[in-house]
Amino acid sequence: MKIPVAKALFNSHSYSEYRKLVSDLLLEGKSTGNEQSDDLKHYSELNETRMNRLDKTIKITDENSLKLKNLNNEYIWLVISEGWCGDAAQLLPVINKMAIDAGKIELRIVLRDENDELMKLFLTNKKKSIPVVIVVDKETGSVLGKWGPRPKGATDLITDYKKEFGVIDEIVKTNLQLWYLHDKGISTQNELVNLMLDLQQ
Repeated sequence: MKIPVAKALFNSHSYSEYRKLVSDLLLEGKSTGNEQSDDLKHYSELNETRMNRLDKTIKITDENSLKLKNLNNEYIWLVISEGWCGDAAQLLPVINKMAIDAGKIELRIVLRDENDELMKLFLTNKKKSIPVVIVVDKETGSVLGKWGPRPKGATDLITDYKKEFGVIDEIVKTNLQLWYLHDKGISTQNELVNLMLDLQQ
């Protein structure tokens, strides 16, 4: 196992611990991460509401549920996240439900700013984009693959908008949240299930 991965796992949180950590910081008027601002706190508050809703409403499709239950091995999904991250708030409830459903996947979450060494191993286009799901074989501790920071449809939406308008602004951020709302976590499920099936080949 790569040393930064082992270190991160040692300091990682379960889903409920992560949720509590973010909530407790909000009570102190803070967000997770090294940087503190009113904006980040505001995003964290929005995400808290979003995740509470998604925890209640997200459903894993029967087809994906069956594929997850039929995985041969046991895995750890180590997710790099932060409480202020809008994509993480949309995706973590889906990822958590999938792990529970599979029965063979342990979900662990770490904060990006506290795990710089780990983050540097899993950059997207040289950027510290999150969330990132790192797939670890539970028995051997080897890193098998990664997924993130968002499903293809959401990535395309951002890329196309940036190409056309040259910026990432509030308009596209709203469009992205609407995309997630309509998608209902299906793209994330499909992409992660396909990744897991590929890794088993």
